[in-house]
Amino acid sequence: MASASPSVVFDEVSFAFDDHIVLDKVSFSVPTGSLRFVLGASGSGKSVLLKLILGLFRPDSGTILVNGQRVDGMAERELLGLRSGIGMVFQENALFDSLTVDENVGYRFYEETDMPIAEVRARVLEVLGFIGLGEYIDRRPSELSGGQRRRVALARAMASRPGLLLFDDPTTGLDPITAATVDDEVVKLRDLEQVTSIVATHQMRDAFYVATHQAVRSGDEVRVVTVDDPESTPAEFMVLHEGRIRFEGPASELLSSEDTYLKQFLFKTLPPW
Repeated sequence: MASASPSVVFDEVSFAFDDHIVLDKVSFSVPTGSLRFVLGASGSGKSVLLKLILGLFRPDSGTILVNGQRVDGMAERELLGLRSGIGMVFQENALFDSLTVDENVGYRFYEETDMPIAEVRARVLEVLGFIGLGEYIDRRPSELSGGQRRRVALARAMASRPGLLLFDDPTTGLDPITAATVDDEVVKLRDLEQVTSIVATHQMRDAFYVATHQAVRSGDEVRVVTVDDPESTPAEFMVLHEGRIRFEGPASELLSSEDTYLKQFLFKTLPPW
């Protein structure tokens, strides 16, 4: 379960592109070990929020804390150290086509550390085994399906054992069956590895799937099962609208909200699917 200690804190954060206000005094916190879905229409600031956490953008005002460190005023050298503890899964995967799966997943180790090659490969095999792609270690991205490439990107993000994972529309462009395999990996990371995750997404079906399932380990077997009480999972939703947080809370409250905008936003995306 999530601890009370926050992994990410936004305090009165504002950000704009020239005269276009993206975030307007936004405040929230994400407890360590929990999962937060960031929803909103295109241009509502979901990806901007992730880039602010990484220090790729600087807020115009406000304070951002990541793992207890204030990032909004960090120098670039300090940010590089901070980012080593953060994994990022891009919608486009951002894999190197000329490298094997092994070289992609272990890239940070191979390029930025003196870790022996045998140890790097062992870690790569470990994370590929976690997502069920161990036998693909020596293939190139062009030899994989779209869903497999997305899972390799996830393996690369988790290879260095980050405490925080950021996802930018991780299931967009995938068919429902393939998307479900990615959803299961997100559930396993939350429940078995206690990784804090922030997921910016348009895919309501996938978000509600993750929020209503949990990973259970029985011996060497791991199963992802439906929970009896969805609010028992450490997953919450946040909806951005016109620069502000329109909603923050569990799935059940989002589904039952009488807010006019939220009802419009959720229209035709509600279960049953």
